[in-house]
Amino acid sequence: MEVEPIVRAAGGLVTRAAGETVEVLLVHRPAYDDWSLPKGKAGPGESDEECALREVEEETGLRCWLGERLPEVRYRDASGRPKIVSYFAMRPLEGSFEPHDEIDNTRWLPLEAALEALTYAHDRELVRGLASGQGA
Repeated sequence: MEVEPIVRAAGGLVTRAAGETVEVLLVHRPAYDDWSLPKGKAGPGESDEECALREVEEETGLRCWLGERLPEVRYRDASGRPKIVSYFAMRPLEGSFEPHDEIDNTRWLPLEAALEALTYAHDRELVRGLASGQGA
């Protein structure tokens, strides 16, 4: 029996305070026309933490502080391969977004608006965890 290779990825639930509100950073991927949390595939020998920080910076232009590990997400990617994404709570330190081929737009949204805007249920679950006080 052949074992399917697992795609390993990592990303961030990037938040910031906006007055009394917490805002979540979402990214738009034109190739999929979706709104999601910033993430990407890990390179060989790259730790989940290194991957998450690198991918968030590559996708959003933001260098972030790395917080606690959040629940991992498992699903099948667009090619049908099993994928495990390790997420971390993050806060922006510096940088700014410039559109590029992979990500053409970002949005900072309050929790409820982020829940409505996110395309995927697994992303909404992470944000719901934040809303209920579990993480980030």
